[in-house]
Amino acid sequence: MNQGKGQTMWGGRFAATPSEIMDEINCSLDVDRRMAEEDIAGSRAHADMLAEMGIISQTDNEAIQSGLDGVLGELRDGSFPYRRELEDIHMNVEARLKELIGAPAGRLHTARSRNDQVVTDFRLWTRSALDGAGALLAGLQGALVRRADEHAGTIMPGFTHLQTAQPVTLGHHLLAYVEMASRDRSRLADCAVRLNESPLGAAALAGTGFPIDRDMTAEALGFARPMANSLDAVASRDFALEALADLSIAATHLSRLAEEIVLWTSPQFGFASLTDAWSTGSSIMPQKRNPDAAELVRAKAALITANFSALQGAIKALPLAYAKDLQDDKRLTFEAFDTFNLCVRAMTGMIETIRFKPDAMRAAAAKGFSTATDLADWRLPHPGHLMGPQALFASPNKWHSGNRDCDWSNTMKRPLLLAAALLAAGTLSACGLTGDLKRPGPLWGDPNAAIDPADLPDEAKSDLPPLPERESTGTQEADDELLGGADGN
Repeated sequence: MNQGKGQTMWGGRFAATPSEIMDEINCSLDVDRRMAEEDIAGSRAHADMLAEMGIISQTDNEAIQSGLDGVLGELRDGSFPYRRELEDIHMNVEARLKELIGAPAGRLHTARSRNDQVVTDFRLWTRSALDGAGALLAGLQGALVRRADEHAGTIMPGFTHLQTAQPVTLGHHLLAYVEMASRDRSRLADCAVRLNESPLGAAALAGTGFPIDRDMTAEALGFARPMANSLDAVASRDFALEALADLSIAATHLSRLAEEIVLWTSPQFGFASLTDAWSTGSSIMPQKRNPDAAELVRAKAALITANFSALQGAIKALPLAYAKDLQDDKRLTFEAFDTFNLCVRAMTGMIETIRFKPDAMRAAAAKGFSTATDLADWRLPHPGHLMGPQALFASPNKWHSGNRDCDWSNTMKRPLLLAAALLAAGTLSACGLTGDLKRPGPLWGDPNAAIDPADLPDEAKSDLPPLPERESTGTQEADDELLGGADGN
C-alpha cells in the first residue's frame, strides 16, 4: 500500500492510499459515466429542494445550478476531465463542480449519501432505457406489420415439431411475432411504472435529520412518489432485475424469429433470402451466403439471460442495506440493454429487406398432406370419432367406438381414400382446396355413398395403403379381440 495522504473524498481517517489493485477493482467510472446526465438532473433537483427548505442559501443554489450547467456542457462536448482516482461519475461531477464554483459545491451533498444518489441515477437511467427499448420494439412491430400486409395471401406450411402440419399464410405467421412484441412492450412499460419511485432522501440507509421535502424532489425528477422505506430505497435492485427479465423474454422472441430466418434462408427450405446488407460470406467457400445477423441475434439472447442470472446471483444473499456488490448492477444492466437494442435494430433491418419466395412456400405447403385435417373436418359429421391407424384394419363393415357403431365405409374409409386421392392428384392446395366444394361429378357424388377404390384416379391408387382382405367374424366381440380390445389398445 502506498503511504501518504488519504483519499481526498472519503479517506480523511486513512493514513495511506489504497493499493493500485484496490483502485482498479474499486473504480466504476468506465461504466457509470453513462449516468452523468442523470446525476446532474438529480443534483439539480436536490439543490433546488435544499434551497426551498432553507437548508442552503439561494445564492449557493444559483452557483450550484450555474456550475452544473458548465459541467453538463463539458460532458456533452467531450471536454470533461475524467479522473479515475475519484472512483465514479458522482465524485467526478462533484469534484469538477468544486473546481468551477468553489465552496458552494461542498454544500450540494447535504442530506444526501452516495447510496441514495447512485440508485436515484440508476432508476432514472433504467426508466429512460425501458422507454427506448419499447420504442425500438414498436419499430420492429411496424416492419412486421408492413411485411405481413404484403404477404396476407402468401401461402406457407405451418409447422408443429418442425413437421408440416396445416397451411397458414406468411402474413399470419409474421403477425404472431407482432403479438409477442406487444406483450414484451407491455412488460417493459409495467416495469417502468413499478420502478418510478424516488429513493432520494433515504441517504445512506436511515434517512436524514435535515427537514427535506422528498415529494418535491420526486416530482422534479418525474417520479410518481418517494419510496416508503429508506432501507428498501438504497438496497433494492429488483427494478433492474425485472427489466433484465423482461429483456430476456423479449430477446427469446427475437431468437425464435432469428432461428426461423436461418431455416427459411437455407437451401433446404428456400423460403427467403437475406440481402447483402445482412449476410456474410465464407473465406473458403465462395457459394456461401451466411445469415450471420440472424445467428448473432439468436446467440445474443443467451447473453441477456446470462446478465439477468448474474445480477440475480449478486443480489440474492445481500443483507440490508447497501453492499459494494451492487456496483456491478449497472454494468450488467447497461450491457443487457445495449445487446437487446442492437438485436432489435438488426432484426428490424432484416425484416424490412428480407426477400420472401411465395412460390417455394406454396409448393411446400402442398406437400405433406397439410390439408388432411381440413378435409376430414369438412367431410366427417363427427370429427371427434376419427380413429388411429388401427382403424385401417377394422371390420370392413363396422368399427365399434364406445357406445357408437361407426359405419366404416362412410365414416372412415371415405375420407381417408378421398384425402389420398385428392392430394395425390394435386387438387388440394395450401390453405384450402383449389377445387369447388360443390361435389360435381362421380368422384364426389352422394356424400353418403362409399367410395370404390376402382373409381379413383390412377395417380391416387398408387398412394393408397392396401386394405387387408379379411372376412368379418360377424361379431363385434371377435373383431375387438383381433384389434386388441374394444379400446383398440
